Amino acid sequence: MIIFYVLMSWLPNVRDSFIGELLGKLVEPYLSPFRRFIPALFGTIDISPIIALFVLEFAKTGLQYIVAYVF
Repeated sequence: MIIFYVLMSWLPNVRDSFIGELLGKLVEPYLSPFRRFIPALFGTIDISPIIALFVLEFAKTGLQYIVAYVF
Protein backbone atom coordinates (compact mmCIF):
# COMPACT_ATOMS: atom_id res chain seq x y z
CA MET A 1 0.00 0.00 0.00
CA ILE A 2 2.83 2.39 0.81
CA ILE A 3 4.49 1.86 -2.57
CA PHE A 4 1.23 2.38 -4.43
CA TYR A 5 0.54 5.51 -2.37
CA VAL A 6 3.96 6.93 -3.26
CA LEU A 7 3.50 6.12 -6.95
CA MET A 8 0.14 7.89 -6.89
CA SER A 9 1.89 11.09 -5.86
CA TRP A 10 3.58 11.18 -9.26
CA LEU A 11 0.26 11.33 -11.11
CA PRO A 12 -1.82 14.51 -11.00
CA ASN A 13 -5.19 14.38 -9.23
CA VAL A 14 -4.99 10.66 -8.40
CA ARG A 15 -4.83 11.25 -4.65
CA ASP A 16 -8.14 13.10 -4.90
CA SER A 17 -9.91 9.96 -6.15
CA PHE A 18 -11.76 7.57 -3.84
CA ILE A 19 -8.88 5.07 -3.86
CA GLY A 20 -6.34 7.81 -3.23
CA GLU A 21 -8.25 9.13 -0.24
CA LEU A 22 -8.74 5.61 1.13
CA LEU A 23 -5.04 4.82 0.82
CA GLY A 24 -4.22 8.15 2.44
CA LYS A 25 -6.37 7.30 5.45
CA LEU A 26 -4.66 3.92 5.78
CA VAL A 27 -1.05 4.91 5.08
CA GLU A 28 -0.67 8.43 6.50
CA PRO A 29 -1.04 7.44 10.19
CA TYR A 30 1.96 5.13 9.75
CA LEU A 31 4.03 7.58 7.69
CA SER A 32 3.40 10.71 9.75
CA PRO A 33 5.81 9.84 12.63
CA PHE A 34 8.58 9.23 10.09
CA ARG A 35 7.86 12.52 8.33
CA ARG A 36 8.17 14.41 11.62
CA PHE A 37 11.73 13.18 12.20
CA ILE A 38 13.04 12.80 8.65
CA PRO A 39 13.16 16.05 6.67
CA ALA A 40 12.69 16.07 2.91
CA LEU A 41 15.92 16.08 0.93
CA PHE A 42 16.48 19.27 -1.04
CA GLY A 43 13.04 20.38 0.12
CA THR A 44 11.15 18.07 -2.25
CA ILE A 45 12.33 14.46 -2.03
CA ASP A 46 10.56 12.61 0.77
CA ILE A 47 12.49 9.52 1.85
CA SER A 48 10.29 8.74 4.85
CA PRO A 49 8.33 6.02 2.96
CA ILE A 50 11.60 4.20 2.25
CA ILE A 51 12.61 4.32 5.91
CA ALA A 52 9.08 3.27 6.92
CA LEU A 53 9.30 0.23 4.63
CA PHE A 54 12.69 -0.73 6.12
CA VAL A 55 11.26 -0.48 9.64
CA LEU A 56 8.24 -2.54 8.64
CA GLU A 57 10.47 -5.22 7.11
CA PHE A 58 12.70 -5.21 10.20
CA ALA A 59 9.67 -5.65 12.47
CA LYS A 60 8.32 -8.47 10.30
CA THR A 61 11.64 -10.30 10.39
CA GLY A 62 11.91 -9.82 14.13
CA LEU A 63 8.42 -11.19 14.71
CA GLN A 64 9.14 -14.19 12.49
CA TYR A 65 12.29 -14.89 14.51
CA ILE A 66 10.43 -14.62 17.80
CA VAL A 67 7.61 -16.90 16.63
CA ALA A 68 10.09 -19.45 15.31
CA TYR A 69 12.02 -19.33 18.60
CA VAL A 70 8.90 -19.76 20.76
CA PHE A 71 7.39 -22.57 18.72
